[in-house]
Amino acid sequence: MSENYKAVLWDFGGVITSSPFEAFAAYEKQNGLPENFIRGINATNPDSNAWAKFERSDIDAASFDTAFLAEAEARGHSVRGGDVLALLAGAIRPEMVAVLERLKAEGYRIACITNNVKTGAGAGMARTQEKADAVAKVMQLFEHVIESSEVGVRKPDPAIYQMACDKLGVAPSDCVFLDDLGINLKPARAMGMGTVKVVSAAQGIADLSALLGQDIS
Repeated sequence: MSENYKAVLWDFGGVITSSPFEAFAAYEKQNGLPENFIRGINATNPDSNAWAKFERSDIDAASFDTAFLAEAEARGHSVRGGDVLALLAGAIRPEMVAVLERLKAEGYRIACITNNVKTGAGAGMARTQEKADAVAKVMQLFEHVIESSEVGVRKPDPAIYQMACDKLGVAPSDCVFLDDLGINLKPARAMGMGTVKVVSAAQGIADLSALLGQDIS
């Protein structure tokens, strides 16, 4: 166990599971949409758009469906929010789960900070019972799971990172945080956390190993 870090904080979608961006790209290709069309909508007015409101539970799924459609139509294409929600639940990366289990066994404090929405089943927004059961097993490994849709705060608001630290009883400087989005890592770094941007499972594990000063693969 590293003397510099006591806790490892994990994003869920795009870290523990494959990125929903892969599903977005496939949907766009299948439906003749511009590349990164969905991500572009979500990046416009990122604190007040339909996506942000839904992740904070300011609106429900029905309202998100129509609000996202309006935002999409303003950019020239009709995409319902409900269609996007069906793309969210990625496949679990077993190698990431294995690392999580190893670090927990070595004594690291483990928590999850996830921006999610109240759709599907559980924190992983699973669309099938089989996937819901698999996600539930992973969630049991965390000491705490901080969900934006439950606490009303979403990354990159520093408050949600502090919630995780408070739950674990550690300082931000005691933590490493893994996320697939640079915008979510920036405030974590500013608070003193070590950060890993996960592009792939292998790369994420290698970068985490370097940060912790040990091979965790």
